[in-house]
Amino acid sequence: MDTTTSNGSSPAATLQLHSISENPISAAMELPFPSFMCLKRQCLGNSAPGEFFLASCPSIVLHVLTTCDLGPRDLAKLEASEATCSFFRMPANFSPDLELSISEVAALDRCQKRAIFKRMGEEERQEIKRKCGGSWKLVLRFLLAGEFGCRREKSQALAGPGHSIAVTSKGVVYSFGYNGSGQLGQGSTEDTWQPRPVRSLNGIRIIQAAVSTDRTMLISDAGEVYAFGKDWFSEAGLEVQETKLITTPKRVKSLNGIFVVQATIGNYFTAVLSREGRVYTLSWGKDERLGHGTDLNCMLPHPLLGALEDIPVVQISAGFCYLLALAYQPTGMSVYSVGCGLGGKLGHGIATSETQPRLIEQFSLLKMEPVMVSAGTWHAAVVGRDGRVCTWGWGRYGCLGHGTEEPESAPKVVEGLKDVKAVHVATGDYATFVVSDDGQVYSFGCESANLGQGDVDENTLIPKLVTSLKEKKERVVHVSLTNSTTWAGHTFAMAESGTLYAFGAGERGQLGVELGDNLAERAEPAKVVGIDLS
Repeated sequence: MDTTTSNGSSPAATLQLHSISENPISAAMELPFPSFMCLKRQCLGNSAPGEFFLASCPSIVLHVLTTCDLGPRDLAKLEASEATCSFFRMPANFSPDLELSISEVAALDRCQKRAIFKRMGEEERQEIKRKCGGSWKLVLRFLLAGEFGCRREKSQALAGPGHSIAVTSKGVVYSFGYNGSGQLGQGSTEDTWQPRPVRSLNGIRIIQAAVSTDRTMLISDAGEVYAFGKDWFSEAGLEVQETKLITTPKRVKSLNGIFVVQATIGNYFTAVLSREGRVYTLSWGKDERLGHGTDLNCMLPHPLLGALEDIPVVQISAGFCYLLALAYQPTGMSVYSVGCGLGGKLGHGIATSETQPRLIEQFSLLKMEPVMVSAGTWHAAVVGRDGRVCTWGWGRYGCLGHGTEEPESAPKVVEGLKDVKAVHVATGDYATFVVSDDGQVYSFGCESANLGQGDVDENTLIPKLVTSLKEKKERVVHVSLTNSTTWAGHTFAMAESGTLYAFGAGERGQLGVELGDNLAERAEPAKVVGIDLS
């Protein structure tokens, strides 16, 4: 359908949907006017039952359902509502499946706009449909849940240990900061504070990134994984001290058979998530195997065994020595954890380790459906569908936000945020950030410049509004902070407008902001220039 913007300019791309005429409104006006539309009141509000008033123009209805971005729950309500009669429940006679209801067709259309779904074959699509519960609405819910948790296919900025990576919505990657191992992907080992595009990726659209000490990983819309910095993937048996440096993005061949949509990096392992929702982990000769009983220094990907073998996962998040997985089921989301349990960071009420994923049962007791997970170095956090935030693990410096420095071995609601509806949470090394639905940012934890609370000299034990960001009069949508024990932290706050603000440690250029003489950090947010994240 050819549409124009409010000022009359043509959009960049046109929308192609099931045999919709070039001007459906005009076409609808030329159709014979159905007698029932004159003789019966339509099914609106509390009116008497009758025919749905656009039943004769299903293409228009489909166009509206698709372009208005109705969610899977809304589409399901249309089918269940008495006010819309049987129109949304009966077969819509649209290809590829004439038996699908118009709500199901709309859900399928929205799925087909996702990069990871476009490349699926028919058998793969049917298999993910089966795993999700047998409905395209449930598949759409699965895809949207993954996008929400890790901003897949959306702009993002990641505050790594000493270096930073930014990905635009068009898939262009920028890097800046410390580059001693080539982790900026610029073909050298020279530091830079100015954000620069990774030019060797020209023609490759990146949809997600992961950072760790001395290393960067990028995921393309084709499910390919590229890594640079210290090379821990080349051959099994390599010890860390023997690794070579890769200064430009290099395809990770061991992952060639997996269509990857997300990666996350811990201290001793890497985890990747396939588009089907399967989790794979890789280890490199350290003391954590994380869910697959292979040799300790096996660096080939192996799927997690146990509870998650048949349950699709939508988001993964790695801490220092443990992994969280947000799992999808038709009845709702749940969280599983695996790895080192010291400090109670696995969330099971005890401090023991788990070699296979185990369900965190506390969320059922709290009547809370998790929609986002964040694994910090030693503590973890979750956002619920109702906007509540739970934290658990080591509580040092007040990073759990419960008013003390005591650890919590099971998820506990942060009461200091009871009047806030959270939509995003980010954890680092003893620090936590929460973003509310109105774009305000709260932080708590270790006193340092990366909390955004100014030149404070004491820890923040309960959530506190980051007033320095509020003064920018921008609606923040995403926060990233350093998740490392070896580097002083820095933080990015990205606004809805695409503006990126940085604060915290910046001695190696990782803020993307030029610091004055003898300065190593910024306590107040500064705008990063040279990157368009709108």
